[in-house]
Amino acid sequence: MKPVWAVGLMTGTVLDGNIDVALLKTDGEQVESFGAYTLAPYDNAIRDMLEETLNQARRWNFDGPEPAIFAESEAALTRAQSAAVKNLVESAGLTMADIGIVGFHGQTVLHRAPQKGRLGATRQLGDGALMAEILGTKVAYDFRSADMREGGQGAPLSAAYHAALLRGLEANGDVAVLNLGGVANITWWDGKDQVIAFDTGPANAPINDFVKSLGLGEMDRDGALAAKGHVDEARLAELLTHPYLGAPYPKSLDRFDFTAEMAKGCTAEDGAALLTAFTTSAVGKALDLLPQRPQRLIVCGGGRRNPAIMAALPKRAGVDVVPAETVGWRGDAIEAECFAFLAVRVMRGLPISFPDTTGAPAPMTGGQLAG
Repeated sequence: MKPVWAVGLMTGTVLDGNIDVALLKTDGEQVESFGAYTLAPYDNAIRDMLEETLNQARRWNFDGPEPAIFAESEAALTRAQSAAVKNLVESAGLTMADIGIVGFHGQTVLHRAPQKGRLGATRQLGDGALMAEILGTKVAYDFRSADMREGGQGAPLSAAYHAALLRGLEANGDVAVLNLGGVANITWWDGKDQVIAFDTGPANAPINDFVKSLGLGEMDRDGALAAKGHVDEARLAELLTHPYLGAPYPKSLDRFDFTAEMAKGCTAEDGAALLTAFTTSAVGKALDLLPQRPQRLIVCGGGRRNPAIMAALPKRAGVDVVPAETVGWRGDAIEAECFAFLAVRVMRGLPISFPDTTGAPAPMTGGQLAG
């Protein structure tokens, strides 16, 4: 198949108020070129609605009928993200007729990993059929459900794209990709055939929630609070006994599996420092699980902009780190690019999840197609 222009969309679980939108020219196996990328802000009404939707999703917890707000949020975010796609495409000097497919991840409102004797469950809000109708092009969506129906974790799905980027660098098992979003996940490629990926622990979500709970803004901007804080090492050591951290992969997390409660009772500075130390120490524990411990991490996602996290990773995780831009990648765009890449794979019937990434029983296709 010849490479096509695809658009990828991602909105993270930290609800930063933005839609990530990226153009990528790809055949679903290699990247031919990177196109335009933007952050398209939601209006405040949609952002507030999504926050309330997440709150109601946690109370629902897959028990009984879905909250009524789901349908309202789904329609609103689908229309907002459709407009963001059209605006990016036109700003790049293209038309929707030039676009082969759109990868529409949707908004994750709840994710529950499988347990022994129980399949996992996941819910992303996003109406792929409505988006296809609005944009007049193919849309791939609902990327996670098929994997989970077969006993997989449904996450992380970024592994196929991260591995393609690593191949482009001719990397090997000494290098891995760390994505720091609401949750942190890692992708490791042995330089030959094996790709491993899993969620390492929390990333920005508990830190953001802790800072918000104190009325000090949306995040620990520039890691300023953590830099001034003192880490209670005994408390950190206790947190690091959490069974998830030592559990074998494949494994995945919901955004709320680790919360700001870990820093309950701390000052703003000490709490931010503790949560930062926990996030980075959890990465170190994850590296110990891999067949070969990487010596270097290429870091993408919003967390790479937090100097406190980037400074703590070498100390707490015992690994060198560089931001994605150092190797020519766009650290803010990678998740959106990923779903453009996966959309082309969906269109071609190629696998998007694998035994060593989600725990699927075999390499699996997934996603639904509309349009």
